Amino acid sequence: MASGEGRRRRDNLVPLAALISREMRSEKMEKPTVRYGHAAQSRKGEDYFLIKTDCQRVMGNSSSTFSVFAIFDGHNGNAAAIYTRENLLNHILSAIPRGLGRDEWLQALPRALVAGFVKTDKEFQSRGETSGTTATFVIVDGWTVTVASVGDSRCILDAQGGAVSTLTVDHRLEENVEERERVTASGGEVGRLSIVGGTEIGPLRCWPGGLCLSRSIGDMDVGEFIVPVPHVKQVKLSNAGGRLVIASDGIWDALSSEMAAKSCRGLPAELAARQVVKEALRTRGLKDDTTCIVVDIIPPDNSAQPSTPPKKQNKLRALLFRKKSHDSASKLSKKLSAVAIVEELFEEGSAMLAERLGNDVESRSSLFTCAVCQVDLGASEGISVHAGGIFSTSSKPWQGPFLCADCRNKKDAMEGKRPSGLKVA
Repeated sequence: MASGEGRRRRDNLVPLAALISREMRSEKMEKPTVRYGHAAQSRKGEDYFLIKTDCQRVMGNSSSTFSVFAIFDGHNGNAAAIYTRENLLNHILSAIPRGLGRDEWLQALPRALVAGFVKTDKEFQSRGETSGTTATFVIVDGWTVTVASVGDSRCILDAQGGAVSTLTVDHRLEENVEERERVTASGGEVGRLSIVGGTEIGPLRCWPGGLCLSRSIGDMDVGEFIVPVPHVKQVKLSNAGGRLVIASDGIWDALSSEMAAKSCRGLPAELAARQVVKEALRTRGLKDDTTCIVVDIIPPDNSAQPSTPPKKQNKLRALLFRKKSHDSASKLSKKLSAVAIVEELFEEGSAMLAERLGNDVESRSSLFTCAVCQVDLGASEGISVHAGGIFSTSSKPWQGPFLCADCRNKKDAMEGKRPSGLKVA
C-alpha cells in the first residue's frame, strides 16, 4: 500500500516550469493592485488579525501570488483566536491538492476552507482549553475574492458604483432562524438567560455554555453542535475593482454595512480603516474590541483610490450579483464590466460535512488521506463522509472523500449523533 501510494504521488508531481507556464497562460488580464489598511481599539484584548500578501500558489512563482486577510474575535479568553491565527492558513493550504492550475486551485478552495476550519477546531479542542473565536478569512487572488466565516464578524464589498453587499452570514442565534433549528435538531437547547423569578434576559443562547453564536472555532464546553463549518462565498470582481471592509462585531454592533462603507469612501485604505473604527466608537463607544481591515482592489492602470459613487444607485444594485452566463456576448460583458458588475462563482453555507466535502471537485488524494486532517489512511481505514449521515437523503458509503476515525467522530458529534464537549451544569 505504501509503495503504491508513493508511486501515485510521484505520478501527480508536475515540473515547476510546466506549472509556471500554465499560470502565465491562465492570466487573461493583468492583476489588480491590492492596498490595505488596519485599525483597532482594544477593550478586552481578544481581537486578533492576519495580513499576509506574499502567499504563492506555486512556490517560487511570483505570478501566482495571492493575499490573505482575516479577523479572529475571541471570547472566554484569547487562546482560540491566537491558535487560529497561527494555524488556519496552513491547514487550508494543506487541503488543496498539489499541481493545480489557477482555475482548478480556485475551484478547490471552498472545500479546502471547510477542511481547514474543521481541522483547526479539532486540534484546538484537543488542547482542553474552553475559549472560542469567530473567524472571517478572506483570500484575494487577482480579481477573485473568496470569503469563509464562522461567527458574527463580517466582510462587506463596496463595489465601484456604490453598491454594498455582504459576503458573509452572521451566525448569531438571535437573528439566524435556520441556525437555531439546526442547533436544536443536533441536541442543543436555545433560550435566554433566566434569572431569579423566571425572568428571561439578553439574547438567545445555546445551552450548555450560553454562547450566542451557532458557529465558531473552539468552545469545547458548549458541545460540538456549535460547528466550525464556515459559510463560503466566492466572487469575481470586474476590472473596475472594489473595496472590502472586514471587521469584528465591535464595528457591526454600531454600524450597518452601508454606514461603514459610506463613512470611508474616497479615503485611502489606511485612513479608511481608521475612519470606520472612529465612526463606530462615535456611535456606540468602546464597549467591545473593535477591529477593521480595509482592502482596496484597484485596476493596474488606476493608482487612484475608489471614487465616490453617483447618488443614483438603484440600477447598479439590481446588477450587483448577476449570475454567470456561459453564452453572453462580449459586448454585453464589456457593458456590465463598465458598471462594476460582480460575478458570483460559489456560495454554500450548509453545516453538513457530507455536503461540503462531497462535492464534484476532484480530490487527487481522497483515497489515501483524510479529507479533513490530511493524515495517511491505510487500505481499509477510510470512512466515507457519506456513510450514515443522519441529515443526508442518500447514503453513499462507497464514495469518497474519506475521513479517518477521529474526524468521523467529529462529524458525528457535529450532527448530534453522539455527545461531545464538556457538560456544564
